[in-house]
Amino acid sequence: MPSSLKATSAGFALSIVLLSFANVASAGPKEDVAAAASTWAVALGEDDPDKVLPLYSDDAVLWGTLSPTVRSDRAALRDYFVAAFKVLPGLKVAFGDQLIRVYGSTAVNTGYYTFSYVKDGETKSLPARYSFTYVKSDDNWLIVDHHSSAMPSAAK
Repeated sequence: MPSSLKATSAGFALSIVLLSFANVASAGPKEDVAAAASTWAVALGEDDPDKVLPLYSDDAVLWGTLSPTVRSDRAALRDYFVAAFKVLPGLKVAFGDQLIRVYGSTAVNTGYYTFSYVKDGETKSLPARYSFTYVKSDDNWLIVDHHSSAMPSAAK
């Protein structure tokens, strides 16, 4: 085997060995929280409360965009999403800017999002602001507190 081929083969083998010792790059906690928010958005678009509820901790509290009352148990959270999916058919959400802060196994994600839905054959939108508080459970960030309110009109 020519020496340049031997050197290339040795370099390739050395690269494989070094890569096997390298830590796999992982997203940081802020990116993980952003991914949890994205997972929530996808689940919300399924129009199925049973897809959304697993993203909330068992003791989660929800002050929903459409609710005059706070929801503080599993049944009440489920009822909120059942009603929301009926009132806002084809519900989707798109996140705007997210301000994510992580404090160990707790994180807060504050920002705005825009809900869209279909009413009388026409797509409507509802801009809102939110705060999600997450707790880390095993490898998952679960929502423990969720507050959402319609975006107020701009001051005149």
